[in-house]
Amino acid sequence: MNIKSFLLLSFLAITFFSGFAQQQSTKLAFTISVDDNLKDSFKSSGRLLIYISDTDKSEPRFSSGYDGNESVFGKNFENWGKNKSRRVNGDGDWAKTSEWDFNSVPHGVYFIQAVWVQNRDSESRSNTAGNLYSTPVKVDTKNKQLVELNFSEIIPEKKLEDNELVEFFEMESPVLTKWWNKSMHLKASVLLPSGYKSHPNTKYPVRYNVAGYGGRYTRINSLIKNEEFMSWWTSEDAPQIITVFLDGEGPFGDCYQLDSENNGPYGEALINELIPEIEKQFRIEGTAESRFVDGCSTGGWVSLALQLIYPETFNGCWSYSPDPVCFAKMQLVNVYENENAFYNDRGYLRPSMRDIYGEPQFSIKQEMTAENVQGYSNTYVTSGGQWGAWNALYSPKGEDGMPKTIFDPVTGAIDKEVAEHWKKYDLLKYTASNWPELGPKLEGKIHIWMGDMDNFYLNNSMRDFDQYLKSTTNPKSDAQIEFTPMKGHCSNYSHKRVLTEIQQKLSEME
Repeated sequence: MNIKSFLLLSFLAITFFSGFAQQQSTKLAFTISVDDNLKDSFKSSGRLLIYISDTDKSEPRFSSGYDGNESVFGKNFENWGKNKSRRVNGDGDWAKTSEWDFNSVPHGVYFIQAVWVQNRDSESRSNTAGNLYSTPVKVDTKNKQLVELNFSEIIPEKKLEDNELVEFFEMESPVLTKWWNKSMHLKASVLLPSGYKSHPNTKYPVRYNVAGYGGRYTRINSLIKNEEFMSWWTSEDAPQIITVFLDGEGPFGDCYQLDSENNGPYGEALINELIPEIEKQFRIEGTAESRFVDGCSTGGWVSLALQLIYPETFNGCWSYSPDPVCFAKMQLVNVYENENAFYNDRGYLRPSMRDIYGEPQFSIKQEMTAENVQGYSNTYVTSGGQWGAWNALYSPKGEDGMPKTIFDPVTGAIDKEVAEHWKKYDLLKYTASNWPELGPKLEGKIHIWMGDMDNFYLNNSMRDFDQYLKSTTNPKSDAQIEFTPMKGHCSNYSHKRVLTEIQQKLSEME
């Protein structure tokens, strides 16, 4: 082959592959309008989230952004006119979960949906009441480059099931209202025992239930719809205990029912405002001996933290699969010693979730990228997600009035100064530092369950917590911590089991 032939073939190859590459992607643009019936509800400033999914198994807006089937894009807009369609393209800075952008969308068939996040009063999660969304549109990018989307739906407030044993509770919190300088309310739902209304002079013990992450007081609905549970609950065999389902909604996601520099005095509001008021209103005994707390995941951590920090307020906690109880094992991250949250010392991406056989599901970096898209600050700080809520609770307030980041939202580099502040909420450090005074107040009160293949690696920190408690003296801890092999996150949690064990403890006290 002579040099001319070689150069000609090279040119043709480059031209072919360049054209081929160009043919494999498309520029997408969108025209987005507000439906007439929602114009009065539309706010001109908010965050636009566009979900692009390659499956129609569920609406794209319910995607995680890191499970492999969806890409999510986020951008803030101001002065959005509700009476005219707005054209949106790939220009400008979009936060995104994918490697590609709207100017280079891989060819394929997608299901596309938009959400207008305009409710920032309490948190910035996309699927909260008051936000608008479009119905999903099926798009073949080979044939279409302009996608029309219409905000035709609004996310409604959830309502409680109509049941004679279900009550709604709400109060304005004076301490939170003062701290935030605006009206702040606390909500809860109440499940009454079967004999409550037929025994108007009887007072009852109480169980405070804390939700897993993102759970709200409306989670009582799923329990009411559970025929097996309700058949038991209304039988003579069920304990006569009131359950209060606390609401975790907070300014940066779940508030974790504790005081913090960023969320405000949620612990004080719970202990000094909600509990006294709700116990007066619903004929609850109102004594520490008759008051219990439980939950799983986030609820597991909160219930344990409440029992540790307010040991004389509760007479026992049932904590299942709690969030990391020590930050030297914050999942797979040691926030005190590691330099980076995304990569381990060998340069491998740290997984955030696995199945019970150890197969990784997604990485912390993927999780963080998705939260960065959700946050109106383009970071997980305002995402309303799990890491955003942890960061708001554990971190100090920055000079800009926002929570300082424990690690860089893009690189994962850990801020050791912020990590020092996290020690205040490290339950292992807290317990060890206060054991001489705390230990006697916890006798018979700690009940913990953990799967030894927890999907979020939470068993690692619980092993450290268990090891410490077993080493205690003066007094010797009698905490019950159960590890079950090959069990995952919250897999053994049961409302019936918790209520039964609380009743057993009450019976032993008689």
